[in-house]
Amino acid sequence: MPDWYPEGQVPVTDAAVGVTDLTIAAADGRLLLDGGSLEVRPGRVTALVGPSGCGKTTLLRAVAGALPPGARRTAGRVEVLGRDTLTLGAAELRALRRHRLAYLGQDPGTGLNPRMKVRGLLAELAVDRTPAGLNALLREVQLPMDQGLLGRRTGELSGGQQRRVALARALARRPAVLLLDEPTAGLDPALRDEIAELLRHLAGHHRLAVALSCHDTDLVARLADDVVDLTGGGPAPRSAPRTAERPPPEGVPTLTVSGLRAAFAHRGRRVPVLHGVDLSVVPGSSTGIVGASGSGKTTLVRAVVGLHRPTGGTVTLDGVRLAPAAQRRTREQRRRLQLVPQDPLGTLNPSRTVGQTLGRPLRLHRRADRADVPARVLELLEQVGLPAHFADRYPHELSGGQRQRASIARALAADPDVLVCDEVTSALDDGTAAAIMDLLAELRDGRGLALVLISHDLRMIASRTDSLLVLSGGEAVESGTTRALFASPSHPVTASLVAAAAGPELSV
Repeated sequence: MPDWYPEGQVPVTDAAVGVTDLTIAAADGRLLLDGGSLEVRPGRVTALVGPSGCGKTTLLRAVAGALPPGARRTAGRVEVLGRDTLTLGAAELRALRRHRLAYLGQDPGTGLNPRMKVRGLLAELAVDRTPAGLNALLREVQLPMDQGLLGRRTGELSGGQQRRVALARALARRPAVLLLDEPTAGLDPALRDEIAELLRHLAGHHRLAVALSCHDTDLVARLADDVVDLTGGGPAPRSAPRTAERPPPEGVPTLTVSGLRAAFAHRGRRVPVLHGVDLSVVPGSSTGIVGASGSGKTTLVRAVVGLHRPTGGTVTLDGVRLAPAAQRRTREQRRRLQLVPQDPLGTLNPSRTVGQTLGRPLRLHRRADRADVPARVLELLEQVGLPAHFADRYPHELSGGQRQRASIARALAADPDVLVCDEVTSALDDGTAAAIMDLLAELRDGRGLALVLISHDLRMIASRTDSLLVLSGGEAVESGTTRALFASPSHPVTASLVAAAAGPELSV
């Protein structure tokens, strides 16, 4: 990487970011952050840890001068490169963010203009807008150069690719301070490690001051020079993955996918992204779908639920062939097959409270009488670990992990037979993620709910799924029981994923 940051340096003896005893309150008086402190120095990576909702995102947003609507500082100090970001005027704050400070939020895909191509998204902020400069940015974030990504729109990218494009946009500014909210969520282990190496490179070689929030305790241990725990506990090491003991359930499949193909339109032609994928899901089962970022996992499940029109193949529910588009499926078919997406902020209606959002599928699918809807909403919130008063909050008033839990509750409100979860634990701390997976396990055992889980967390996949489908380049390269594939993977892709996730501690 060229020496891009000569103007972004600050003296090595000074802190680029200093936060002391910062308290942030919402418009209704709720504390979003209580006495948070943080110091970030050039050339060092500082990690913020703690459970979902403890204030990690609020602290990063305060440093960036981008507090949620109505939120205000009630105590404490924030200083970035010698300036208080919470007192800067709009023009000064824009200049700081454009030239010295870059902030990448937890749902980066929502910040990418869906009408713009990647080339335009990068050139919009890049200091070097030449083709060579834009290609260098793609290389830095490990995006392939031979797949025409510069000419694609964000809807044609996987979640992991969107995250890396957003990171490339942040780097395009050549900042002195880089703030990242869960930067590796939704990335496969190998890519996660590559992004971690990139951040280490930027901090060490270009003297960037890097601060990030992260739930991945393994990554924090390898990446961070300094750790700030907003709950005072400190991250606990994660144990090696162990595969589930229960055998896969048997029976007639509820969901069957045969020869599914899909493509994206690019410059007037179809670019295939799925090549004849098969999948079979029986009641009470838990099926994991794994693969590198961009391998086709999200496209597969979006095609299954009718959000991406396939170019070939069939999807059947209890032997009944489903229409390719969700709009042409019956209401009952849509109810029975629910998706929890990777990006909850982009799918929760910002104008509706959480209670209104959960109440709608209860009424639409007749899962509760009108008089019983409020009580059922509170029950759903309790199931996903959210307090009852969250029913009155809007999506922008929730942390990333809280939005993810609200999204899960909304899917459960429809009382589905098949629940498809796309990286539903990536924004959750280990304790909350385990509680959510325990809830889904109870639903599996209690009412035969079938789960389809996309995740780069191989520990979770190993312990929570019965069978496994491995994708690479849009093809199913291996499938079988989770225990067998973890114990003896036969395909190099499977072997590399397992090795990258577990290192020398893999235990089955």
